[in-house]
Amino acid sequence: MEGFFQSYLRLYRLIITSLNELLSTYKLSYSLWQVIFHIKNNGPSTLVDIAKQYNVEKPTITRRVHRLEELQIVKQIVGQDRREKIIQLTELGEELYKACRKEITDLEIKIMEGITREEQEVISYILPKIQENIINKEGNKIE
Repeated sequence: MEGFFQSYLRLYRLIITSLNELLSTYKLSYSLWQVIFHIKNNGPSTLVDIAKQYNVEKPTITRRVHRLEELQIVKQIVGQDRREKIIQLTELGEELYKACRKEITDLEIKIMEGITREEQEVISYILPKIQENIINKEGNKIE
């Protein structure tokens, strides 16, 4: 098992590089996509909600949201507490999500080629368990 980290990190870098190349067509990066993905799948969200989801600091998410606002992909709406910033997708953001989601799904299918359904299920089961072990043992932020 000594080589697990090395293998995983090589794979992670390749996937992120592929995603960044794919998303660059839309002036996006994977880190910006994470915000779009979260909002699409969880509905309008606060900066804190998004930061917790990805285990990153709120200022990191704030910068990402500002960039997405510049691109007119997200907008802020007023919450029950006026100090709370709630982020939602714009109409452009919804359209962009659909286009990117299709391309990302195509990429997922392509990179999982030759891997059986059972093997994919094992990976989908094991990776979250590893993440949970790291969070529980280390108590560290993972980005």
